[in-house]
Amino acid sequence: MTVKVIAFVTVKPGHEDAFVAAARICVAASRAEPGVLHYDLWRETEGERRFVFNELYADDAAVQAHMGSDHFKAFGLAARDLAAARPQIIATQAVDVAP
Repeated sequence: MTVKVIAFVTVKPGHEDAFVAAARICVAASRAEPGVLHYDLWRETEGERRFVFNELYADDAAVQAHMGSDHFKAFGLAARDLAAARPQIIATQAVDVAP
């Protein structure tokens, strides 16, 4: 069953460009992973202007493989110094509402 992950990251003021540079590497490598169906980075247009990772995986195993990847770990280390707080991560599964 597919897994949708949405992660919200608030970045320290003035560190947005460094965050995007680090994220660019992670996003490119993540898109090439087996089981990653969709992986994008967005930015809020109002409010705190948080960054939003929009991710879709084939299954839980793909999520676990992603979290164990070298590029994800490297990004996590880089983002730790750039983020204003811990990211908010929401994992979801599809609800079949079709008849």
